[in-house]
Amino acid sequence: HQPDDDSHSQQLMQQGRIVGGYTPAPHSIKYIVSIQKTMGQHFCGGSLVNKYWVLTAAHCNMGVNEMVIVAGDFSLSRYEGTEQFFIPHLLIPHPQYNSITNNNDIMLIKVQYSKRFYLNSYVTTVPLPRQGASLAEGRVCRVSGWGFTSSSGGQIPSSLQTVNLLLVSNTDFSIKPCRLSDSLVLLFQGDSGGPLVCEGRVYGLVSWGKGCADARYPGVYTAVSKFRSWIDNTIFSYYSRYQTPL
Repeated sequence: HQPDDDSHSQQLMQQGRIVGGYTPAPHSIKYIVSIQKTMGQHFCGGSLVNKYWVLTAAHCNMGVNEMVIVAGDFSLSRYEGTEQFFIPHLLIPHPQYNSITNNNDIMLIKVQYSKRFYLNSYVTTVPLPRQGASLAEGRVCRVSGWGFTSSSGGQIPSSLQTVNLLLVSNTDFSIKPCRLSDSLVLLFQGDSGGPLVCEGRVYGLVSWGKGCADARYPGVYTAVSKFRSWIDNTIFSYYSRYQTPL
């Protein structure tokens, strides 16, 4: 029996974890956003790729009326005065996204018309890799998010967590394991939809994995470089259609 789309999506979103990571300096990772339910519960991460658009995983799609995008956040448990809150205007999952296999697990979120993220010392964008770009084996990358901090689950941490990963394969890292730089046994599974940043660019999105910190089941990341053309075409076709400024 295959799960329906809603239950499968919920299952995937509950898998996000930050295991073996640490708390970075407050607001030092400025491109990450918290994707929350309208009642304020965090469930996915995302990356701010320009002043109007967020990149995340397609399985984070809860419906345009059920989501809030929060930029400039560090602690989920208190209001810091640095947050920017936005209601999505448009959710654009990849047209070939498959909720059963989780192939093409990538989605763009456009904030409401006439709204944009205000870039400042707490909120910045992150560059994208070029189409088809690859990374050399042994490259150290960073994953960040508010996922669980232990393999058994528990409470989502109030503060942002991050961890450095060693890239194992240079062929197709979207389906190969990344390993913790301080432990070559444990595997990391980060916050669903959250960014895997290498060389200052968001090369991966946390997609899925079976269990957590288990060498038998590598975490899977959507390779953003495979979708750069789709990202560019989607954004520019939106502005061509609606004739709104960038």
